[in-house]
Amino acid sequence: MRVVFIDNGVTGTIGYYDGEKSEFLLTPTVVQQDYTKKKKNITRIDILSLGRILFEHVLDGKGQIRAVLERPMINSVRFNASVSGARALEATLTVLEMNGIPYQFCDSKEWQRGLLPSSGKKGIDSATLKKESMDIGIRLFPQHKDLILKHKDADGILGAYQFWRKLNGSL
Repeated sequence: MRVVFIDNGVTGTIGYYDGEKSEFLLTPTVVQQDYTKKKKNITRIDILSLGRILFEHVLDGKGQIRAVLERPMINSVRFNASVSGARALEATLTVLEMNGIPYQFCDSKEWQRGLLPSSGKKGIDSATLKKESMDIGIRLFPQHKDLILKHKDADGILGAYQFWRKLNGSL
C-alpha cells in the first residue's frame, strides 16, 4: 500500500512514501482577494496544482494508494485560522475525490507516536515537536533536507512514512 500524507492547511506539506520512493512537497497555494466587507487577501489551496502534483507523483498505477489527512485545527477562539483550515480541507477532499483516491483522517499524535521522542508526553510544546520532526526527518530522508530546513518540520513525509509502516504491517 502506497501512502500520500497531507499535513492539512495552506502552510502544510505533502509526503509520499511507498517503501522505496519518497516525495516531500509544499502544499500548492494561491493568494486571492477575499470578498468580505473588509478588503484583505486570503491564501487558498491551488486545486489545479494539487491535482497535477497527485497525478505526477502519485497516480502512476503502481499498486494501491491511500491518502491520510491530518485533521484541521478547528478552534472557535482562532476563528480565521479555523476557517482557513476548513477551506483547505474541503479543497483537498475535492481533489482526492475527483481523482478517486481513498482517504482517511488522523490526529497528529497518531503519526507522531513511536517516531517523535516527546510525542504524548504532558507539557510538551509544539516547538519541541517541530524540532524533533525536523531532526528525525533529515535523518530518515536526507534527500529532502533543504525543504525540511526551509519549512522547519518534516511532518508530511514523516506522516507518510509512519502510515506506510502501519498499513503495510511494519509498525
